[in-house]
Amino acid sequence: MSSSAGTDQQSTNPPRRDDTRFPIEIWILVICGFIIAVGFGILAPALPTFAASFDVGVTAVSLTVSAFAFMRLLFAPTSGRLVTRWGERKVYFWGLIIVAVGTAVCGFATEYWQLLLFRSIGGIGSTMFTVSGVAMLIRLAPPAMRGRASGLWATSFLLGNITGPLIGGGLVEISIRLPFLVYGVAVLLAAFVSLIFLRNSTLADRGNDDADVTPLRVRDALRHPTYRAALASNFGNGWAVFGVRISLLPLFVVEVLRERESMAGISLAVFAAGNAIALTFSGRLADRIGRKPLALAGLLVSGGGTVWLGFTDSVTMFLIASVVAGIGSGLLSPPQSAVVADIIGNKGKGGPVLAGFQMAADVGAIIGPLVAGLLADSFSYGAAFGVTGLITLLAVFFWVPAPETLPRPVTTADEEPGTATELAPESGILSEAPEPPVGERVGGKPDQPDV
Repeated sequence: MSSSAGTDQQSTNPPRRDDTRFPIEIWILVICGFIIAVGFGILAPALPTFAASFDVGVTAVSLTVSAFAFMRLLFAPTSGRLVTRWGERKVYFWGLIIVAVGTAVCGFATEYWQLLLFRSIGGIGSTMFTVSGVAMLIRLAPPAMRGRASGLWATSFLLGNITGPLIGGGLVEISIRLPFLVYGVAVLLAAFVSLIFLRNSTLADRGNDDADVTPLRVRDALRHPTYRAALASNFGNGWAVFGVRISLLPLFVVEVLRERESMAGISLAVFAAGNAIALTFSGRLADRIGRKPLALAGLLVSGGGTVWLGFTDSVTMFLIASVVAGIGSGLLSPPQSAVVADIIGNKGKGGPVLAGFQMAADVGAIIGPLVAGLLADSFSYGAAFGVTGLITLLAVFFWVPAPETLPRPVTTADEEPGTATELAPESGILSEAPEPPVGERVGGKPDQPDV
């Protein structure tokens, strides 16, 4: 773009928005995330027990978790393309609708295969709202606040996961099917909250001014070593947090610790509490000292805490280990998400790259419960949690040589208004051009100028 064009653009745009505050759309996403997570937390203690009620083994119980993740994985590339074609808001809404319906009908399943089928349908909607939600988050977050935005997004889910299992543990005592219905209603509520409050939001990928923006391809992002590191850590996080934690923790509580199903809900809430504690500061630290130090610390703490879980023999030690593992996951989540945002940028079309990042976690969530379930059946729960922790720790070897991607702060007084900070020079960023400006809010809508 010529300098004159840039000058004209600067003269016609309104003043740059305050990069120390989040736009209202991010807060709407946070509220919806909290509602979704409460429902998910309600379901978590019920799913393994409900699956086991069909007289199937630990591996088959774990398959109900893996099937959900498998459909997320299978549909992730399509979700990325849908975001590019339809826009984030529509994909987000319909994804939530699919999850709500798919989960609610699980409560009416009378055979194991029906539960497996309905959970799989829910996985399609899950990948739709996850990819589109993160795309909106990246698009709207100021570059200097990406870590905090990722932390805020994750905190909304974790606070819901603290509340949800406690409610779910009580609902299980009433009926093992009730949590599925409550979860469906909760996600339906989130869908209509997003429909009502985001209806006036115009997003970058639907704007006419972005028609000439070429989407960032996954193979181009894979050239970046820090993106590869984020994939490795997200794979381990998916294995441990989204897979094994959901499928094995409730069974471990009942079969090894000899506690009631309601204690499974408490253990999940304790893990989420540790996660939420870390998220109160990890996003800010990722924006201040860098993505890499926080990611490494998170992997070490999370992996160590997960290994410890398998060797606990009392409720007290089990809950302490759950807190430690949760803290590690909370340290890891903001920096690895911020890395992906750094690479895509505010103006970039990164649906496929986001889908690839999500797919790494989904692959882990598919393989993890199956491998851990086989280890628990054949050897012990200690072996299952031990291998899970080691998988998480392996990602350290990807992060150690990875360059930092934290954007450089603006240090010159003559920096062009509205121009985002650049990535650290050693990061190997794919484009050397400065990031385009974050959209200004005009009349309640984010206005995205031509760049």
